[in-house]
Amino acid sequence: MNKVATMAPQRRQWLRVAGACALGAAGAGWAQSPEPTPTLDKLRARGTLSVAVYQDLPPFHVAGQGIEVDLAAGLSRALGLKLSLLPFQAGENMGDDLRNMVWRGHYLGFGPADVMLHVPVDRPLMLANPRAQIFAPYYRERVMIARDLKAVPTLESMDSLRGRQIAVPGQSLAGWLLIGADNGAYREQLITTARNGVEAAQALLRGEVAAAAGHGSELESALGKDDRFAIEPLPLPRMRDGWAVGCAVKADAPDLAQAVQAAINQMAQTGEMRALFAKGGLGWRQP
Repeated sequence: MNKVATMAPQRRQWLRVAGACALGAAGAGWAQSPEPTPTLDKLRARGTLSVAVYQDLPPFHVAGQGIEVDLAAGLSRALGLKLSLLPFQAGENMGDDLRNMVWRGHYLGFGPADVMLHVPVDRPLMLANPRAQIFAPYYRERVMIARDLKAVPTLESMDSLRGRQIAVPGQSLAGWLLIGADNGAYREQLITTARNGVEAAQALLRGEVAAAAGHGSELESALGKDDRFAIEPLPLPRMRDGWAVGCAVKADAPDLAQAVQAAINQMAQTGEMRALFAKGGLGWRQP
């Protein structure tokens, strides 16, 4: 008999036995590996919910106070946990912020947090950051402009502002939009020294400019319901709808995401969200 032919059945038998042993060992390993502890169970064992909020983002957070500080407190109460607030400075882009505050931690040694607030609920941002789950929109932000009604009675287009000084934070979306509007036609009218839209609105209050641009939340919180001024969307078509802001958690924390979503829904349904924004001087724009 051919020796090779004789060995073939033996080799097949050896492979079957070896395969069975390997599967058995693997199966034993799988059986011995504990299931990962759900995120909520870890947080309850720890007793706290760490929530990341942007530093110096009026009216959402300034020096430990603001709308999103109250929102973070509401979320922690809903989950039966104590709040641990984690303020942080914005990075170069949202990808940096999500990496530093949601899924890896900052290179300076703090973070990540359990939940991050004020994250744009944006499909391209979600696709570009698969390690973060972005969800639960709770407010709609827009770039807006406030104007002195005596100086600028109507605002049908940007041309209504021609020749008028406009305060705007230079390093902001509002600043970039105005600098480039109508091929730079208003660039020489812009006062860009404000750090944010609140400071731009304060220049308007002092009568130093005829108009101020920034995020609607910034302008509204500074000007309130003062009937000397009108606040409306910046008259550039692509910015009229604005964008929703919401929450982010690690992609592998679905139970925490579900609990936070349920808490946001409850706050919206009971009127707590509207009251929370009113306390901060804003009308709540539901996303």
